[in-house]
Parts: sequence; C-alpha cells; structure tokens
Amino acid sequence: MAGLIKREDIDEVRTRSDIKEVIEGYVSLRSAGIGSFKGLCPFHDERSPSFHVRPQVGTYHCFGCGESGDVISFVMKMDHTTFSETVERLAARLGMELRYEDGGSGPSKQDYGRRQRLLDAHKVAEEFFQSQLRDRRAVTAQRFLAGRGFDPAAAAKFGVGYAPQGWDALLKHLTAKGFTREELQATGMFSEGQRGIYDRFRGRLMWPIRDLTGATIGFGARKLFEDDKGPKYLNTPETQLYKKSQVLYGVDLAKRAITKNRELVVVEGYTDVMACHLSGIETAVATCGTAFGTDHIKIVRRLLSDDGTGGSVIFTFDGDAAGQKAALRAFDEDQRFLAQTYVAVEPNGLDPCDLRQERGALAVRELIDSKRPLFEFAIKVSLKKYDLDTVEGRVNALRAAAPIVAAIRDHAMRPAYARELASWLGMDLNEVNRAVHLAAQQPAKPSEPAEPSGVVVSEEQSVPQVAGESPRETFEKPDARDPMIRMERESLEVVLQQPGLVTEAQWHAFYASRFVAPAHTAIHTAIQVAAAAGTAAALWVEAIREAAPPELTNYISELAVRPLPARNEDALARYCSDIMSRLQELQIRHRKEDLLGRLQRLDPAVDGEKFTQLNRELFALELERRALHQADQA
Repeated sequence: MAGLIKREDIDEVRTRSDIKEVIEGYVSLRSAGIGSFKGLCPFHDERSPSFHVRPQVGTYHCFGCGESGDVISFVMKMDHTTFSETVERLAARLGMELRYEDGGSGPSKQDYGRRQRLLDAHKVAEEFFQSQLRDRRAVTAQRFLAGRGFDPAAAAKFGVGYAPQGWDALLKHLTAKGFTREELQATGMFSEGQRGIYDRFRGRLMWPIRDLTGATIGFGARKLFEDDKGPKYLNTPETQLYKKSQVLYGVDLAKRAITKNRELVVVEGYTDVMACHLSGIETAVATCGTAFGTDHIKIVRRLLSDDGTGGSVIFTFDGDAAGQKAALRAFDEDQRFLAQTYVAVEPNGLDPCDLRQERGALAVRELIDSKRPLFEFAIKVSLKKYDLDTVEGRVNALRAAAPIVAAIRDHAMRPAYARELASWLGMDLNEVNRAVHLAAQQPAKPSEPAEPSGVVVSEEQSVPQVAGESPRETFEKPDARDPMIRMERESLEVVLQQPGLVTEAQWHAFYASRFVAPAHTAIHTAIQVAAAAGTAAALWVEAIREAAPPELTNYISELAVRPLPARNEDALARYCSDIMSRLQELQIRHRKEDLLGRLQRLDPAVDGEKFTQLNRELFALELERRALHQADQA
C-alpha cells in the first residue's frame, strides 16, 4: 500500500540532491559569480540567460518568467511528474530507500533495480530495431515509410525501427547482452510457446512508446507482410512499465511545446503524430490502441497546468460514423477539463498523415486551425439523428441537444449557443431556453471529481484558505528604487544566501530590525521561524518559503539566487558584513527618528523626567552608531 513519504526523508532527498547536477541534465549552466550559475531558462524562450541556480541553498529562479523552486519542483515541472513520483525518482538516483507514513510503502531498491533492468532492455531493443531498419532486408519497411512521406531523418527523429522476420532475432540479441529469461518475459516483447519464449514482434515496423521522461516503456508494431496473421497494429501487452491507458505516444517530444503553447492535439495513430510534428504541429500525441480516457486526461491536465486560465485540447477525428462516435466519447469527458476542448474534422475523411501526403504540411496546419468547440460539434452530431422536417423530430432533437448546451462551462457562451440551436432547429428561442434551463436543473451524471486546478499538492504544502477565514494579505513586489527598500532587500539576500557569514551580533540586530515593505516584513518573520527550527543549510531557503505566505514564494527564490557583487570569498565576507552593518545603522536611524518625534511632542516643563530619558536614549543610540562605524573601519 502506498503512503505519504516521511517528511524527514523528503528533506534528506532535498539535502542530498545536487540541484546543479540535476538541472544540468536539462540546461547548460555557466558560472555567474561565487556559488552562482546561470543558463537559458527551460520554461520560456529567451536569447540571453536569466535562469539562475544557487546550489548552496538548493534554489533556482528565472528573472525572465519568474519560475522558481527547489530540486523537487524543478523535476516536477520538467518531467510533469507528481510530487511523490519525483521524490521517489530522486531517491532512487541517490540509492536511498524511502520510508512511508502509516505503514505504507513505496518502491524498494529491488523494485527500482528490476524496473531499471526492464528500461535497459527496452533501450537496447529500440537501438536494435533502429539498426535493423537500415539493413537491406528491411526494404519493405523502408518503402512503407517512404510511401507515407517519411525519410530516414524523420524515422530517426521518432526512433522508428524494424523487427526482422524470424522467431528469435531480438531474443538472441538481448540474451547476448546479459538479460535473463525472467527479465525478458517481463518486458512484454516476447511470447511463450512449447519450446520456450520467442519474439513477439516479427516482420513489423516498430515505434518506441516513451513515457514523459523519454524512457522507452513499450512498442507499437505495424504489419507489413500479407502472411502475417496478426492484427494490423500490435502493441506491447500490459507490463510493469506499460499501461496503455496511461501513456500517450509522442508525449516525450511534445511536452515542451504543450506546456509552452498551452495546447495539446490528440490524433489517432503513430504516423499521424509524425505527420503533425513534421508539419509544425509539435503538440500532437496519440493514444496507444485504446480510447482517450480518464487516465489520459490526468496526463493532459498536468501538461497544460489545467487551471482554468487558458489552454486548449484539440481532437482530430475522421468525418465518418466511427470518428463521430469517438468525438462524442471525448465530449463525455469534457467536464474533466478546465481547458477548452475542440474538434478538427477533415471533411473528406483524411487523417493528418494522408492530408500531409496529398496536400502538404500547410493543409495539416489549416486542419488544426479549423477547430470548432467540441460542444458545437456534439450538438450538430446529435441533431443529425433526427428528422428536423417534422415536429416530432425537432422536439426530440431539442431534448437531445439541450443538455449539451446546458453543460457548456462558459456561462457567457450558453445564450449564444441557445440562439444557434434555435436557429438550427427553426424553433422559438424562448422554448429552447426553457429546455436548456430544465436540462441544467437535472442532476449531473456521477463522475470522478476533477483534480483541483491541475496543481499537485504535496504533504508539506499548506492547506488552502477555506470559507470563513480572513482574506490573506496581498503583497506587492517592493520598489528597490527607494534606498531604504533596497537596503532591506540586500540584507535579506545576504541572510538567505550566506547565513553562515552573519555574526551572532548581526543576527540579534537583524531579528530586532523593523522592515518597511510588507513583503520584507513577512519574509523577515519567516526567516525567524526557520532559524528557530534549527533548519539545516541545505533546507534553509525551502524552510523560509514554507513559512512565508505563498504569494512570496517566487520573490524569496529571486532573493536567494540574485548574484552578490563579490569576486572572491574575502570580498563576499566583506560585502555581507557591510550590508548587515548598514542594516543595523538604518535601524538606529529609524529609532532615532522615533525618539526625536516623541521629544518634539513633549513639553520639558511638564514631562521633564520623560524628556531627560529620551535624550539619554538618543545619546546611547549615537554611541552605538559611532561604535558600529569604528568596527567597520577596523
């Protein structure tokens, strides 16, 4: 039984994971000063690097798009994995076995070892199939690809290969690489007969099916020869790695474009995905031998960050009856999305691969551009079932279409489509509106609750605000053009990035400091919470982010990676000391201003004792200021 990962283990994964090493698996980094690195941001397009990483505090921040976080959030965003999956992968990378709450469990080292062996076998098999496609005996496979407009470069881009005819070509190859019979049986790439196991895929064109991380977990195989008695398409069966309802072909290539463009295009086959990508539609994916369902939607929502702020899912279907049926099945799942759903139907029944062959890449792009809202398509398909020339047909058509209009999430769109429906039916608008209103009152079909805003909530994230709570304070980013605000910001940068260079006396002065900017005040409080908990250096920034209001998460990350103006360790120590001294001097000035204001409001004749006391305090502050200056000059 899976359980929540223990907090101590999550912290250890954060502490032991080298954020620079992990990020360099995706981004090239170069030095940006002492303990700081920068590179081109992987989350948005840019020409000059604004993405900064500070390994010492385990934090990254992009000054261009504002993305920020720690090693766990980075991998989650790049690979679109859940919080638990990410922690488990990072733990496996470290060779660390995780512990779980309430007696739950996760993958053991043995499980990870077996999984890795299966992944290795698939990688070797993929390379084998690709090499076989280049062999002269693969001429039938080569002609098939060429006949559909795919050259060798296109085949290589998608990892297409060829499984040679015969019974044991792959078996011999993997056995020679050291894989055991038990391991080979678990891959799904072999069938079992009376004489043992033999190749499942023979004489077929092979497409590697990869997960979000790009690891090959299965294969799709297309029949090439007439004497092959198997189905036209044969996929890997369900295995430890491959669950057909949870994978989308092409998602490894499409995920960046999907996240960037907030768009996902669903097509029906492997060659359709290839045709779309080669035509400039780099957000195309396909299901693998199964209908688009709930598990696919979960993947899509994670890719789109499906939070209701935009994004679109476009389904492409043939215009025939089967295509219409598939579109209506997709419409049944529409309410699980917050993104807008569309359908693009080629009127002559051509799929994207055929369309590219016949009319070129532009025609494929035009097909996607011709998308219509899925609910509009569903309405028109439902109307086709009835004879609209009769009263009975129009009434029954209204009964069928009204629930579809009522289900439109955008309330501003409902009246417009009610008018369209009235026009298509030739019926009075009031009658149509009544039918839509009645349909809206009907209880919704039971369905799985939608995941809240597509956001992955981990066990250590704060519980969101509930009804009845006081509204949270909103924080504007402080204006660093104000010298006082800039001084506050620079001191927070030092404390976040170099807490070890702050002396005990400076810490006491820092705790006693009063900050003017509300955002800085909140961060100052969060720092005290993190310090009181005795937080380790590697978890320092993360602890402060957790203690601060969520709206300040990105700003804290920005402060934690902003380069400090020092070229070497000695200069860095001097800079940090100078900043903390200047903060202390600023606080002395604040206190002097307060005392002077109170003095001006006093009458010495009436409040003589109080007047004398305030003057003594002013004198003491001046002595403190002078001592601070003398210490700086020493």
